[in-house]
Amino acid sequence: MPQKAVIPVQNGKFEDWNAKSFWFGNWGTSVVHKGIDIFNKKSTPILSTVDGIVLFNGQRKKGGNVVMILGPKWLIHYYSHLDTIETKLFSFVKSGEKIGTMGDSGNAKGKPFHLHYSIIRVFPNIFDIDTSIQGYKKAFFVDPNTFLKEALNYQKKNTK
Repeated sequence: MPQKAVIPVQNGKFEDWNAKSFWFGNWGTSVVHKGIDIFNKKSTPILSTVDGIVLFNGQRKKGGNVVMILGPKWLIHYYSHLDTIETKLFSFVKSGEKIGTMGDSGNAKGKPFHLHYSIIRVFPNIFDIDTSIQGYKKAFFVDPNTFLKEALNYQKKNTK
């Protein structure tokens, strides 16, 4: 059953990212891209995709300014390369609530402004493992493009 969700960039559209970039190979030291990059202007509000609890807000070497939110179904929503963080540790956030602003922090410095958005499973799904590069790690990740499309289509269908 899909959950309530919003695109994590204010006024974001599906055209703001490459749907095929999830698990794209030859991605620097990460080997594969374990999320999607949503592009927009610097300082555009970044929104919590789902209702949840802020588990981490701070600095990471690659991600720069990062927020991690534990949402429904034990999924961790990871937001990185933020310019500013505007949420507190262990606070409850609602879907659509501002948690920061678009930036280029971490290893995105000097690149086009974007949000790196990943969804990480607390409990792995072994049925997602495949023979692709680092395919065993797919057990721990959800394709954000598919997640957002399913959640938003479900909401649209059930609000008529």
